[in-house]
Amino acid sequence: MKITLNPDEETVKIVKEGLARTGGYCPCVRERSEDTKCMCKEFREQIKNPDFEGFCHCMLYYKSK
Repeated sequence: MKITLNPDEETVKIVKEGLARTGGYCPCVRERSEDTKCMCKEFREQIKNPDFEGFCHCMLYYKSK
């Protein structure tokens, strides 16, 4: 398993700007809770799944097998 940033630098820049605006919470959701703090609970759960390969919800991180 390997987790990397999205290779699209513009996407990474936009998401990181959003994270800075929201204090580290996923800029793609309205709810502000520990579950939506980057790296969000949704992606942490996906990481645990050995069959999952793909991007997190906001497209910042990519998990490869």
